[in-house]
Amino acid sequence: MSSAIPGPPRVRRLPLAGVLRVGRPSDIWFKPALSVVASVAPLNLTLAALGRLDLAMYTMAGSLCALYAHNRPYAARARALAWVVLGMLGGLAVALVTASLTTDAVVLVTVGALLAAVQKVLCDATRIGPPGHLIFAFISSASLFAPGTLGQVPGHLALAATGGAWAWLVGMAPGLVRPHGPERRATAHALNAVAAYAGTRGGGEGAARARAAAVAAVHGTWEVLLSTGARSAPRRALERLVVRAEIALAAPAATEPERLRGWARELRGNGPVPRPDDLADAADELLGMEAELAFGKRSLLRRLGPLAPIALRTALGCALAGYASLALGVGRPYWALVTAASLYQANVTLTWSRGVQRVVGNLVGVLVFAAVVPLAHLGKVVLVLCVLAFNFGAEALIGRNYWLGSICVTPMALLITEFARFQQSGELITDRVVDTLVGALIGFVAAVAVTNRRAGDRIEHALSAVERAREHAARVLARDHPEPGALESARRGLAAAVVDLRATADTAAGEWWQRALPEDRVMPVEHAAHRTLAATVRRQGLHSLEGARA
Repeated sequence: MSSAIPGPPRVRRLPLAGVLRVGRPSDIWFKPALSVVASVAPLNLTLAALGRLDLAMYTMAGSLCALYAHNRPYAARARALAWVVLGMLGGLAVALVTASLTTDAVVLVTVGALLAAVQKVLCDATRIGPPGHLIFAFISSASLFAPGTLGQVPGHLALAATGGAWAWLVGMAPGLVRPHGPERRATAHALNAVAAYAGTRGGGEGAARARAAAVAAVHGTWEVLLSTGARSAPRRALERLVVRAEIALAAPAATEPERLRGWARELRGNGPVPRPDDLADAADELLGMEAELAFGKRSLLRRLGPLAPIALRTALGCALAGYASLALGVGRPYWALVTAASLYQANVTLTWSRGVQRVVGNLVGVLVFAAVVPLAHLGKVVLVLCVLAFNFGAEALIGRNYWLGSICVTPMALLITEFARFQQSGELITDRVVDTLVGALIGFVAAVAVTNRRAGDRIEHALSAVERAREHAARVLARDHPEPGALESARRGLAAAVVDLRATADTAAGEWWQRALPEDRVMPVEHAAHRTLAATVRRQGLHSLEGARA
C-alpha cells in the first residue's frame, strides 16, 4: 500500500501573487556589477576609438565572463572562470563556424536551440551559479546570425579570448585586497541562517523551514571552505565558526542568536576572524582532514541524468520559439530563442514565474530604450557608455527581482545591436516586443508539454539515501570507540543527504503534472535525520559547550 497521501491537483495552479515582489539585493550585488563594467569598458572604448565597434560583440563574449563565480574562493574561482571562458569560446566557435557555412535560418535556429540546451544542463550540473546559461545562449545565438566567413573565425575567437583573459584578471583582482573574502561571506551567511533558526528556539511556526535553510547554509559553507585547497590559518579559524554554528543547530534553545550574528558582523572587512575559545580542543576531530572525505562529489554524468527533462524543454522550446519568430517574419529570431532559454528553471512553477518576470521586464525595458536611444545616437562613445550603465544597472537590480534586471538588460541588448550601425528604433522595438511574447508563450508551453514524471521517483531515491545515511550514522554512534573521523564523515554525509532531499522535494512540488508525492514521509524522515545530526554533535563532545561564553 502506498504511503503517499492524496497530493495536490494534477494540474497545479500557477501563482501570480508575489511573482513581481521586490526583495532585498544580494550582499555582493556590487561585485558582478563593478566587475562587468571593468571588464567590458576598456575593450569597447578602445574599439570605439579605433572605429571598429562592430567587433565589440566578440570581445564582449569574453568580457561578460566576469559576471561569474563571485561567491567562490579565489583558488576555486580561478578554475571556474577558466572553464567559463573555455565554455564561452566553445559555444562561440560552434556558432561562428555554423554561420559561415550556412545562411539557412531554420538550421541556424536549430543549432542555437541545441546549444542553449547543452549550455543549460552544463551550467546546472556544474552549479556555476548566476547568471547561468543565459549569457552563453545570448552570445552564441546572436553570433549565429552575424554575417562572417570561415576565415574570420580565428580572429573573432582571438578577440573573445582576449576579453576572456581580461575578465579572468578582473575576477581575480579583488583577491589581492581581501584574499579570504568569499569564505568569510559564506561563513557569515551560515551564522546568520543558524541564528534565525535559533531565534525560533527549535519550535513554533517557521522552525522547520528555518532549520532546513540553516542546514543548507552550513553544508554550503563547508563546500566553500573545502574547495580552497590547503587548510590555511584563516580557513581553520572560519571552520571553527562553522562548527560553532553546527553546535547551535543541535541545541537551538541553548543558543544566543545575537552571539552568532555578532560573529557574522565581525567577518566583514579584513579584521581578525573571531575565535570561539570554547572550541580550542574539543573540535579537533571536526576540523580534521577526514572531513574532506565526506564531500565526495558525484560524477558529471550522474548529475546530468536528472536534468534530461530540462534539456528537452530547453531544446524544444527554443527551437519552436525561433521557428515561430521566423514564420512571423521577425528579423532577429534569436531574440525569441533567448527569451525561451531564459525561462527554464527547476520546475514548471518557477518557469512560469520567470516567464511573467521576463515579459514585464522586457516590455518596460523597450520603453526605457525608446527614451534613451536619442542620447545613445549622439556618438559611438556615448553608445558604449550607455551600454556600460545598463550593464551595471542590470546586475544591481536583478538580485531584487529578475524583472527589474530585465528592465536594464533589454535596452542593453538593443543598443548592442547598434554597435555595427545605428538602426531604426521603431523596428527594433517592434521586433523585441514580438519576440518576447512569442518566446515566453512558446517556451512555457514546451515546459508544460515535456513532463518530468521522474521527479516523484527522485524523491523516493532521496528518501532512501537519507535513511541509509542516518542508519550509517546511527551505527557509528553505537560504537564505543569509532575510528578517527568516522563520526564526522557520517555526519557530513547525512547532512548532504538531507539538503538533497529538501531540494528534490521542493523541485517535485512545483511540477505541473505530477502524481501524488510521498509528502507524509518527507517531514518525518527529515526530523529523524536532524535528531541524528544533533546526536552526532553531542557524541563528539561538544554538547557541554552550548552555553559557554565565546
